[in-house]
Amino acid sequence: MTIKQIMRRKLSIRVVKILLLVFAVHAGMPSSVLVNAQRDRRAETPRPASTATIQPSPSPTPVATPAASPIAGPQASPTPLVRIATPTRTVVELQNRISEILRKPELVAAMVGIKVASLDTGRVLFEENSGKLLRPASNMKLYTVAAALDRLSPDYRFITSVYAPVPQDSSGLIRGDLTIYGRGDPSFAARFNNGDYFKAIDNLAARIVAAGVKRVEGDLVGDESYFSGPKYGAGWEWEDLAWYYGAEVTPLTVNDNALDLFVKPGVAVGSAAVITTGPPDPLLTINNKVTTISRGGKREILVDRGLGANAITITGSIPLDDRGYTGGIGISHPALLFIYLLRSSLAQKGVVITGKSRTTGDVNQTLLTPGTAVMSSTNGSSSPMVSASQNEIATFQSPPFSLIAAQTLKPSQNLYTELILRTLGKVAPLSAPPGFGQTTEDLGLEAVKSFLKAAGIRPESLVLSDGSGLSRNDMITAEASVQLLTYMSRHRYMDVFRDALPIAGVDGTLKNRMRGTAADNNLRAKTGSLSSAASLSGYLTTAAGEKLAFSIMVNNYPSDVEPRAVCIDPIAVLLASFAGRSE
Repeated sequence: MTIKQIMRRKLSIRVVKILLLVFAVHAGMPSSVLVNAQRDRRAETPRPASTATIQPSPSPTPVATPAASPIAGPQASPTPLVRIATPTRTVVELQNRISEILRKPELVAAMVGIKVASLDTGRVLFEENSGKLLRPASNMKLYTVAAALDRLSPDYRFITSVYAPVPQDSSGLIRGDLTIYGRGDPSFAARFNNGDYFKAIDNLAARIVAAGVKRVEGDLVGDESYFSGPKYGAGWEWEDLAWYYGAEVTPLTVNDNALDLFVKPGVAVGSAAVITTGPPDPLLTINNKVTTISRGGKREILVDRGLGANAITITGSIPLDDRGYTGGIGISHPALLFIYLLRSSLAQKGVVITGKSRTTGDVNQTLLTPGTAVMSSTNGSSSPMVSASQNEIATFQSPPFSLIAAQTLKPSQNLYTELILRTLGKVAPLSAPPGFGQTTEDLGLEAVKSFLKAAGIRPESLVLSDGSGLSRNDMITAEASVQLLTYMSRHRYMDVFRDALPIAGVDGTLKNRMRGTAADNNLRAKTGSLSSAASLSGYLTTAAGEKLAFSIMVNNYPSDVEPRAVCIDPIAVLLASFAGRSE
């Protein structure tokens, strides 16, 4: 038996155990899962099933990443082909060549903002519309992650706690609920565990067992109250919310709060397609309306999941000889899935839980102290229950933030950025007390603005709506991005910031871009892509050895124009090929 066959068999056994456990525990019990009306959405941007770990690339020789995740927006474009640029030798020649690119007829209707500055001399090599407010797409992540590095440090770790009303007795018995209190740790995910959906959950379960817990006479509870406010970013669009890149933002996350969706043809023409998810989600109902058609036919897949729904309807057709469709869908109530997966792992380790699996409400943060917490549950009603002192049974720490920053910027991971933003809202000191009704997202944005003010960036050059750039309300200027990049080039955590960026031709969202050019294994920058916004901002070294910071933003271009191929990558390669100096 091959290793692949062994792994597949283990996964199948694991799935059966989870489903059996859920059936036994959940049958006849009230569910906190809500099912709302659904709305049609086209499957646009599939998520790769591979979630290989991305390590920060060391300097000066970066390490290639096995796989790159899609960019933040709902549309992924083909990899643009870029010609190798003829080196320019004077600043004037460089400026003329960039201007020629910007005068292409494809860009007549678009707005392009660009700024290029030398980190060695401070001289501006080129700028056009650099003060115009434009939608940044995922360039917004530069601001959130830079602020988090400054305010939290690369060594910061997210902590998940396990609480009980009383300590376990000598026999390992806990009388009362076992509560998992999340604080926004993104690392309960396959991406941090060599593609293993279950490893992080198993590690947490092992810590609970190591604490001596053998039996819980109560419920297994997921407390997701660390963040306040909506579970989606401000300014996100309805069509985003069904997909992995618009996943719910919760302090108790699991596998990016999304599922890998696999649709394969059935055994014969006319039979139903075979639909599976990774990891298996026992809470999800799949209504399979995909039919297998003759070889050579056209695959047409429509995925429909309503906001807050734990049911999806998949319709369409798939040819008998099709290799299969792979996509990424967001899930509703991910904290509840976290609890079910944890319960399965605890059961496999011999821990008996007599109650049900559920999630719960608010916690009084002012009363939290190391080792104890005061927690209150709405328990489905508007009036909170009486608070009870809690004892910390076990804890789980994430990898250091330096690694999380790389896992955020290189694959352009929206959920992680939003978790980082809300963590800033919880732990970063503010210059003024929070205002009435502010959400954790609001407080996080205030923390980012405070950092940017310290960096010398003018407030009027920014309109911040979320942390990831998925919001169409975000607006920044190319000038502000270059100013941020310049500030971070002198920051005490510059190496961590730079190494977390995608590298052209090597890893992340730039893995397949600018290969074989002067930018290959040189340019380190954050990509950005929405339906009408594309951007690239970062660092590179010219052919003459001069270090540059740059930002290129393109907005409002026709739908048949690919700005990365038309101007963004050609300009970046031209900069990397520059053989002159800015003096």
